[in-house]
Formats: sequence, structure tokens, C-alpha cells
Amino acid sequence: MLLFAALRPQRSGRRLSFRRRPSKLAAMTDTTLSTRLYDLLSSGTENDSVHPVRAARSYLLNVANGACTKLAEQLASPGLVLPWLLGAIGAPAGLAGLLMPVKQAGSLAPQLLVSGSIRRLARRKWVWVAAGTFQALCLGLMIPAAILLPAWAAGWSIVGLLLAFSIASGCGSVAFQDVTAKTVTKGMRGGMLANRAAIGGVLTLAAGAGMRATLGEHATLAPFLILVGAAALLWAVSAWLFAAIPEPAGDPGEGRNPREELAKGLALLRDQPGYAKFLGARALLLSVELATPFLALQAQEVSGGGIGSLGYYVFMVGLAAVIASPFWGRFADQSARTVMIRSGVIGALACAAALILPQLVSGPAAGWAFGGVFLLIGVAEAGVRLGRKTYLVDAAPKDERPLYVAFANTSVGLLALAMGAMGIVTAAFGPEVAIAVLAVMGGVAALASFVMPEADRMMNA
Repeated sequence: MLLFAALRPQRSGRRLSFRRRPSKLAAMTDTTLSTRLYDLLSSGTENDSVHPVRAARSYLLNVANGACTKLAEQLASPGLVLPWLLGAIGAPAGLAGLLMPVKQAGSLAPQLLVSGSIRRLARRKWVWVAAGTFQALCLGLMIPAAILLPAWAAGWSIVGLLLAFSIASGCGSVAFQDVTAKTVTKGMRGGMLANRAAIGGVLTLAAGAGMRATLGEHATLAPFLILVGAAALLWAVSAWLFAAIPEPAGDPGEGRNPREELAKGLALLRDQPGYAKFLGARALLLSVELATPFLALQAQEVSGGGIGSLGYYVFMVGLAAVIASPFWGRFADQSARTVMIRSGVIGALACAAALILPQLVSGPAAGWAFGGVFLLIGVAEAGVRLGRKTYLVDAAPKDERPLYVAFANTSVGLLALAMGAMGIVTAAFGPEVAIAVLAVMGGVAALASFVMPEADRMMNA
């Protein structure tokens, strides 16, 4: 609560403003609180010796924004919550297998289409603000769709809204990494991303515990709609917080159309071997980010767990964020490459554990044991996200950063769409085969991360 109090907007006259002229005492109080929180979260490391107050405000607003989005991602998770929602409304079972590929492909594949336009903007935070607001709207529309439409139509509407939500997320992602590079200096970014995830993880722990306590084995539709509605509200708040980040105006870049962006991206693969190696490792690490719904299917299959297990698994994913984020953050500021290596190994171990557990335990005990699997995959996923973001923000040249980010994400997004075929494999052979494939990919991803250069040498590899 202190974090949000330090960042509260100030009211000037009839208009809401972040730039009022407060009394000297009030200004000193707000500045002191913000600085103390900044020192606490950043371990006292000086970020900006020229503009320390602006640096602290940027850092704290970014952390608060991330805490909201991380909690929102779990409350409406396409890996856990939305599959249960589809089941509650009686939607076709096959739609659950589309959720994660749709999310990944939607958020990643279109980025190359927008990166050229984003280059034209002097302040790029407004792209994220617009995207976050639209994401809140998409989640909000899932509620009347689930209530008013027939089961099959509601299911497809939710998948379609998730696709729209994810496309907006992709547009915001390009802007986010650029705004992060402009407002948080190198050496602080991994810690900032870790604090976003850790605080969001603490909030997720509370939400998971509440869900476990209140959701029975045969819960009605209402709790799921409340979760999705809360996620929509959090996205709206996160957009408001991101709008307050004091992003300095930059020189607008030269705009390029998508065909020119594609040509530039392909040239990077040819001319930058270090970037090509990063892209290969990034693609293989997709196995970690797509594993959760298959692990959930495996957990349900071997334990016969009811809907009450959802809160327990959400709790374990939140616990993973709390445990892993500070650990990964410290490593990422030293070597994002090392974070990616270790995340691939842990992801492979999580999938292997999911295959071994049914041979050791069964029934309700297996459901509880699978909590450890979700803890491991949560740790691995946190590392993948933090490692790849920190690596590319640190490695890419300032003027071309949107291109580096967008080309990598679009390429991986197309692969994610192709991996939607995993749903067909699961339907035909069960989740075990898909999990085994993902385990192998995680191990290979660790090897691919090992052979790529450190971020500060990517351009010269």
C-alpha cells in the first residue's frame, strides 16, 4: 500500500494532474517516501545522479504497474483460470488447447507490423496506455459473453477476445521495452522487472489462498466472472499508472512499413550472429511458457482433482514468482544469458517431474504433489520472461531497439501458433506426449542459451 500511496496522483483545482505545485512540506514528504521506497526496492543503488527524483518515480511507477499486471495475468490466466471458465460454461473441450497458443501468437506475431509506426513517436508510453485500456475492455466483455451466449458461442467469443487482448499486449510490449530503456538505466532493469514480478506474486498468493478457501469442488460460474472482472479492473489501473511515468521525449525515428521492417529483421539474422543465436534460444524457451495448461491437464488426469484445485495451483504459481523474481533479478543484471540457461533446465525438470509423479503417487496425493510441478514451472517461466527481456533491452542498440524486439517476438509468435498443434497431440495421445516434447525442448533451449554471447557482446559476436 505504501508503494501506491507514494505514487498517488495530485489534484489541482478541478483537474487531475501529476504536476501540481504542492506545499513545500507536502513535496518533501512525498519525495522522501518515494525515495525511501526506491532505495528499499533497488537496494539503494543510484540510478540517475542528475535526476534522482525522476529516476525514483519512474522506477516505482513501473513496479506498481507491473504488480497490477502480474496479478491480473494470474486472475485471468489462459493456462489455469480461463480453461476452468470454459469448462464451467460447457464450451467445447478443444477450445482450452487453443488458449495458450492464441495468447502467445497474438501477443508476439503482429509486433513487426507496429514497430515501424512506434518508431515515429517521441513518447512511446501512450502506446502501452492505449493497449492496457483495450485489454481491460476485452476482459470485461468476456463476462457478458459467458452469461448471455450459448456455450459454443461463448467459448469462441472468449477465445476471440483473448486474441484481441493478446494483440494489444504485443503492441504494448514493443513500447514497454523502449520506455524501460529510456527511464531505467542499465544495471537496474533486471531488479525492476524482478520487483514487478515479486510484488505481483505476493498479491497472487493472497488471491490463490482466497480462491482455495472459497471455491468448492463444484463452484458456480460466478467466481470465475469475478476473477475476470477483477483482472479487467487491474489492467485499467495499470494503464493509469503507466501514463504517469515521466518518459522524456526522444527524437522520433524514421518510420518504416512492415515490409521494410521484415527486410531489416532478416538482415539482422544475416549480419548479427549473436542476435540469431538469441532468437534460436528464445524460440526454444517457448516450451517453458506453453507448458502450464498441459501440466494442468496431466494433474487433473492423474488425481481426479476438482475445481477446488485451481486456487492451490494459482497459489503455487504466485509463490514461484515471490521466490524466483528477486533471485532472477540479481542474476539478470549480471548475466541475463545465465538466467535463460537455468530457466530452460528448470522447465525441463518440471516437465520430467510431471511424467514421473504418476508412477509414484496417485489420487488426491498426486494433486498435492503436482503443486511442486507448478512451483517449478512458475520459477522457470519467471526466469524466461525476465531473462529474455533484460537481455534484449541491454543488447539492442537504442535507435533500433523496437525492431530487435518486434522481429524476435513476431518470429516466436508464428512458432507459437504452429505449436497449437500440441492440442491435437494431446487430444490423440494424452498430455504425456506433449509434456515429453516440451521437456526435450527445454533441455535444448538451455544448450542454445549456453552458446549465445552475453548481452554486452551480442552486437560484436
